[in-house]
Amino acid sequence: MSKRKGPDPSSNPNAAFSDFLMELANYEKNVSRAMHKYNAYRKAAGVIAKHPTPITSGDEAKKLEGVGAKIAKKIDEFIKTGKLEKLEKIRADDTNMAINELTKVTGIGPANAQKLVAEGITSIEDLRKHPDKLNHHQKIGLKHFEDFEKRIPREEMLQLKDLALKEIKKLDDEYTAEVCGSFRRGAANSGDIDILLTHPSYTSTSGKHPDLLHKVVKHLESIHFVTDTLSLGDSKFMGVCRLPKEEDGTEHLFRRIDIRLIPHDQYYCALLYFTGSDVFNKDMRQHALDQGFTLNEYCLRPVGSTGVPGEPLPVTSEEDIFDYIGMDYKKPSERSA
Repeated sequence: MSKRKGPDPSSNPNAAFSDFLMELANYEKNVSRAMHKYNAYRKAAGVIAKHPTPITSGDEAKKLEGVGAKIAKKIDEFIKTGKLEKLEKIRADDTNMAINELTKVTGIGPANAQKLVAEGITSIEDLRKHPDKLNHHQKIGLKHFEDFEKRIPREEMLQLKDLALKEIKKLDDEYTAEVCGSFRRGAANSGDIDILLTHPSYTSTSGKHPDLLHKVVKHLESIHFVTDTLSLGDSKFMGVCRLPKEEDGTEHLFRRIDIRLIPHDQYYCALLYFTGSDVFNKDMRQHALDQGFTLNEYCLRPVGSTGVPGEPLPVTSEEDIFDYIGMDYKKPSERSA
């Protein structure tokens, strides 16, 4: 839900390829602003990162979904020369590199980064000298920049999850909360903590219930788990958290946390969606359409002969969604495809 991180670098025999594809993806997003190219590179990087054996040619890579002829050609060039001419040119351009560097700070988007670079701010060090040019969100992003750049090991994610969910239940045991994203799919490490939250008193027809989210945030602040707020709306909190100090005085790193409040009747469709992966979601939506349903992050609806979606179907678990569309249930750990 926060800044997209690249594929998990651990246990990846094709890291060299997925790394250069993510670098190209970030260039297209931040500098060229070509989102279709960004998505293509990112998808290919993700697919290649998950491939269990070393890829030895572009032709071999092309057999993977999402790897087209142009990307295969780049893989061949990299295998042959150990580098990529396009990337060398990008890296040789100081403006490109500066824009990419500044967008690593949470809260700084491509347009903002381009404006800062035009004003002569080309590095994180330069940014630190000009706090007046940053808003509240960006200042916090800069303050914790080094911590946010580090991925969160699964062991720490489990501790963060246990603490947050235990405290939410302590506040009101009718809350349901779950950490989603790649963590829920079993990833060895994560970029941030994404929590989906719901409560039976809040439904899609009951009107907004911001107090349900604000109460949770306030409580997590009171126990010094949440340390900073980046933004807090009616249904979404973006902030910073960290585990309490160890008995021997060891301090933990600051981590990005998002909490999203979902209407109770839409919770399991949202949980499915925010667990991912993107490819799994896309395949599942297509399967639903083939079976005469339309599925999104809010609800599952039957599509009549007229092609008009009907009323949302009652969904009380993720299993319900699989059952309705006649698909075998897949545990979160089986959804990384």
